[in-house]
Amino acid sequence: MANFQTSDGVTLFYTDDATNAVPVLCLSGLTRNSTDFSYIDGLLPDARLIKMDYRGRGKSDWVADFTTYSVAREAQDALELMDHLGIEKFAILGTSRGGLIAMTLGAMCMDRILGVAMNDIGPELDAQGLAAIMVFLGRAPVWKTYAEAAAARSGVMAGFANVPDSRWREEVEKQHHQTPQGLINTYDPKLRDAVEASSLQAIPDLWPFFTAFAHVPVALIRGANSDLLSTESFARMQRELPDALAVTVADRGHIPFLDEPEALATLRAWIARLA
Repeated sequence: MANFQTSDGVTLFYTDDATNAVPVLCLSGLTRNSTDFSYIDGLLPDARLIKMDYRGRGKSDWVADFTTYSVAREAQDALELMDHLGIEKFAILGTSRGGLIAMTLGAMCMDRILGVAMNDIGPELDAQGLAAIMVFLGRAPVWKTYAEAAAARSGVMAGFANVPDSRWREEVEKQHHQTPQGLINTYDPKLRDAVEASSLQAIPDLWPFFTAFAHVPVALIRGANSDLLSTESFARMQRELPDALAVTVADRGHIPFLDEPEALATLRAWIARLA
């Protein structure tokens, strides 16, 4: 576990397996953090897993200027982390927002990218899923304790089935802190302001960013019940990149945990292609 400082003076938290295996930069979802990838710790021995908390999330600094909570700035932060570690070429495992950052990095420095795995994300985002995110984004949790939140989790997380109670407990502990006044989120609530501001801007066509990965190993993972990545978009992704490894994870919405057998098998096959 360590920290580094970005070019604009923000201290970011990261972890690094520091092995001699192929470096894989793990980029999490919008409000989430590097602990998302703890479920695959020790399960991908041929990968050097490097995990970063974005600015305003997890153990990284919050910032005064919420406009820097942007995909472009977070992509720059990721690149600066790779430079800090002295890593010239790396692969990316991007969950949700992490996949958007991966496509941005492809536009910035494709020559440095060994491959990309995208977890429940693509060039098109379903409006239903985006609306669901805005319901809770930046809002204080209604639950007072980890136990209360974990008990409610299965009802809140639409599209998920066959998830043990222990996993929901892990999830709420990763995404909240328990205080005498109740639970608080592990991210800056101004992230909502950033998302609302970005929604006023024109959305670029991301398909060219995605198809730019045609010459590197690609893995595509989708939750069978995802409300953010539609079946139509996922099918088109496979048509656009027919050599990509692709899997749909049963009993999962947005997002698969990645330790499901089919997701894990896909990631292992992808890493073998990187090597």
